[in-house]
Amino acid sequence: MKYIIFIPILFFLSAIAAHSQEGDNSVSVSAARYIPSRTSIALQVGNRKIPITVLQYGEANGIVCINVHDNETASVEGAKAVLEITGGTLIKIENYKQRVIRFKLNGISYGFDPNRIYSRVGIGQTLRDNRSVSKPAMDEIEKFAQRVLELIPDSASCIVALHNNTEEAFSIKSYMTGGNRQKDARAVYANDQQDVDDIILTTDSLLYQKMADAGYNSIWQDNERAKKDGSLSIHFGERARRYINIETQHGKVEQYKEMFEKLMAILAEEKEKSPGEPKDSL
Repeated sequence: MKYIIFIPILFFLSAIAAHSQEGDNSVSVSAARYIPSRTSIALQVGNRKIPITVLQYGEANGIVCINVHDNETASVEGAKAVLEITGGTLIKIENYKQRVIRFKLNGISYGFDPNRIYSRVGIGQTLRDNRSVSKPAMDEIEKFAQRVLELIPDSASCIVALHNNTEEAFSIKSYMTGGNRQKDARAVYANDQQDVDDIILTTDSLLYQKMADAGYNSIWQDNERAKKDGSLSIHFGERARRYINIETQHGKVEQYKEMFEKLMAILAEEKEKSPGEPKDSL
């Protein structure tokens, strides 16, 4: 495995001046903005080197975001705008703005979804979905998946997956009665004032409840019964790790930013109330 590392540079922009207007309750609070340090890593898969970018906003604070689908750009744009203020880590797989990663091994072409590779079963299924499967290809992808997981430290207090979706192809309806993922959910909250495509899915009961209380379409994954599809949510659910997927329709940067801001506010409030104490989660 080869790593290409650029020297990190971290500094702050000047603070934004606070201001308020008479009769207006909104106040813009003075805040320094982080410019992230950048580390570039190249992971080999067959004949390809897959670049992975790690952006560190400020000091590590336990919040680790990951974007595995390079075509889901609105989620990354929305999250970056918030991380500049809150700090945190962002891991991003680079793949020419494509969802499926393609490579050749022993002269044979393969493709896989990088959110279906965190179990042997998931790897086999995503290869079959992309029309070619072999044991050598499964072994190669399994090594890649392990290296991606190694980028997420054990000290991470919350793992945030950054995703976008296509209109009603994957939505809160998928987890409601009659939906194709109904059995994967332990609890579902649907707000009929919200777009069905704008959702959060989490392994954690408290995050589910707090995001639902804030009015966002929310799914609490059934970590025992959910389909073992090789996704990160299943991987971390099986290990009792605190994970949340924030997802909006493609292009909805402002909605994504709003939902991500709410999550970060919840996490900051928890940390302030009980620093160093473990959170209730399932």
